[in-house]
Amino acid sequence: MAIPDVIDLTKSGRDPTFPHRLGADGSMLHRCIQCGTCTASCPASEAMDISPRRMWRMVQLGLVDEVLDSKTMWLCSLCYQCQVRCPRGIPLTETITHLKQLAMERELVSSHQSEAFYKAFADVMRRYGRNREMEFMVRYFLQGNPLTAFKFVRMGATMMMRGKVHPELPVDREGRSLEKLFERVAELEAEA
Repeated sequence: MAIPDVIDLTKSGRDPTFPHRLGADGSMLHRCIQCGTCTASCPASEAMDISPRRMWRMVQLGLVDEVLDSKTMWLCSLCYQCQVRCPRGIPLTETITHLKQLAMERELVSSHQSEAFYKAFADVMRRYGRNREMEFMVRYFLQGNPLTAFKFVRMGATMMMRGKVHPELPVDREGRSLEKLFERVAELEAEA
């Protein structure tokens, strides 16, 4: 769905509770002064269909469908530049994470490739605490169309020859995964 330059708020379905449904982080969006620092700080803003500044305004206005149907949140690399530079101290990166979760719960993901990428990356990070390229790519391609992996065989072979990718399966120093850590974080989030 293309986002028009001007949104007619009299015709659009709005949910004024939308920011509050994004948790405490989303509730802080009322502080946003629309300065544009988030957009200026974002390395991916040029590829987004709506700028981060505009997306936050749409969240404030309760334009749920328009926000969740956009690809903006899926292009966020969680680099924290917008959050660090926000003059109002709004936890924008955490709010983006809540938007992604809401979109996946509602199955309104605008880009299934982005969802597959996000899930594969999170699974590998949860398991090892850092990115392991081989497992990440295998998980990513298995969630989508495994045949698309053939487009990247040459690049993968070149990276392996140059020592940029290692085929071994890593574990942490004691041979444990980070699953318990993620479980404890989920418990703490549930309590909050």
